[in-house]
Amino acid sequence: MILPIPMEAMSVAASPAASLGDHLCENGFECVEILPATNDAHGGVIVYLKDPMDPQVFASLLKSSLLQWKKQGKDGVWIKLPIELVNLVEIAVKEGFCYHHAEPNYVMLVYWIPKTGCTIPPNASHRVTVAAIVLNDNKEMLVVKEKRGRFHGIGVWKLPTGVVDAGEDIFEAAVREVKEETGVDTQFVEILGFSQAHNSFFGKSDLSFLCMLHPLSFDIKRQELEIEAVQWMPFEEYAVQPFNQKHEPFKYITELCMAKIEKGYTGFCPRPVSSFFSKDLSCIYLNSKDFDKSC
Repeated sequence: MILPIPMEAMSVAASPAASLGDHLCENGFECVEILPATNDAHGGVIVYLKDPMDPQVFASLLKSSLLQWKKQGKDGVWIKLPIELVNLVEIAVKEGFCYHHAEPNYVMLVYWIPKTGCTIPPNASHRVTVAAIVLNDNKEMLVVKEKRGRFHGIGVWKLPTGVVDAGEDIFEAAVREVKEETGVDTQFVEILGFSQAHNSFFGKSDLSFLCMLHPLSFDIKRQELEIEAVQWMPFEEYAVQPFNQKHEPFKYITELCMAKIEKGYTGFCPRPVSSFFSKDLSCIYLNSKDFDKSC
C-alpha cells in the first residue's frame, strides 16, 4: 500500500527507518509505502499478511506504517501473522507489539498507539463445557468412567462431559458428547443450570452447562480412547456415591436431577433468534413454560 504524503511532512515520513518503502511521486507528494491494512470498527487497523516477506523489508514497512497510523489518529493496530511468517514476530515485538492470541495456524499481535489507557479487550477468558444428564424411563442414568484426567482411577461414575467447539451451540455439543462417549443417541431437553469456575485451563475460566437430554437409543458403544466404562445406572445408586455426597457441585447436580424428576423443575430451552451482527441464527435459552404463559 502506498500513501501520498505532502512534501512538508517529509521530515517525518522520509526518515531513514522508512526509506526502504518510500517512493517519490508527482505533484510534490512523497509516497510512503506502508503495510496493507483495513480499518476496523473501533478506530484501528488490521494487517493481514499472507505472502513471504524479507524481514528487513517488513521492519522498514512496519516503522513507516506506525508513523502514518499515528498521524491518522488510529488506536489499535492488529497484525495477523500466519505460521509460515513466524520469523517476523520478533521484529513486531521489538516495535512494541504484544501477543493477543494464537490459533493453530496463526498468531495475532496488537499495538496500542494512544498514550491513554488501552481499551483493547483481552483474549477470550472462558472455555465452555457441557455435562449431560440422560435418564431413561426406568430412572436409570447414563454414566461413564474416564480413562484419563482428574476422574481417572478414583472409581467415580460421572456424567458424560466435554468442551463446546467453536461455532457449536450448547445443545449441539451436549448431544454430540453423549454420542461420542457412549454411542447413545439423544434429544436435547433443556439446561438445568450452569456454573463458573476459575483457573481451570491455562489460567482461563470455565462456564459449564448442566444439560438434560432424552435418550433416543439405549445400546451402548463405548469410546475406547477416553472412556473406560459406560452403563445405565439406577439414579439412586448414582446419587449415593461417596464422591457425589462429599463435593458440593456434584451434590447440586443430584439435587437438580431430583427436582426435575419429582417436582417438574423447569430449565432453559433454546430458541433460535436472528442476530444483528451475523446472518447465522443464534440461540436464546429461556424458561419456555413460564415464558409462554406470560405471553
